[in-house]
Amino acid sequence: MQPSPVKKIEPPKTARGLKTRAKILQAAEQVFGNKGFHAASIAEITQVAEVSQGTFYIYFPDKEEAFRALVEHMGQETQAFIRQRTGAAQSRIEAERLGLQAFLSFVAEHKNLYRIVLESLFVDEAIYRNYFSKFGALYQGRLAAAAENGEITAGDTEVRAWCLMGISHFLGMRYGLWDDPQAHARVVDAATDFITNGLSPGGAK
Repeated sequence: MQPSPVKKIEPPKTARGLKTRAKILQAAEQVFGNKGFHAASIAEITQVAEVSQGTFYIYFPDKEEAFRALVEHMGQETQAFIRQRTGAAQSRIEAERLGLQAFLSFVAEHKNLYRIVLESLFVDEAIYRNYFSKFGALYQGRLAAAAENGEITAGDTEVRAWCLMGISHFLGMRYGLWDDPQAHARVVDAATDFITNGLSPGGAK
């Protein structure tokens, strides 16, 4: 017998409802980030959020849906942060530099959220794939526009987007989660040089 599908709960429409939902997600970030998805409980989340378990179920049908919403929230927050920091960029290369700098700062300031995104691969692969696919589609569009404007050479924008995301992803782990943020300037300089000039001894062609 197939399990009954989880009922989807629509996001709240009132300011009070949005505030309560955000409060629960903030508590979920703390509990999931510190204990991991499987060890975390709804009771702990509601205790940190200072709401009843009944209130939790008004906004989320179960723990997995709260986790899914938190990963989606992480993506929105990351995109908004980077968009704000790269808005003044005069070229795609400058946007890459500012974007990486912003991403490393964001990871250093939101370590729990970044750990949660990494864990989502083992909770539900669809959550993980959806998170990165949204970034990939946005990135691909921006690279295509930059190539059309002559800011970068033409090429496979999809593959390029995922390559650049891979650079940010692993540098985020190495220098955002694990290392002192003081290393960020050196990392950004080295990564930007690599993105601009590649590995060819002749530099960019």
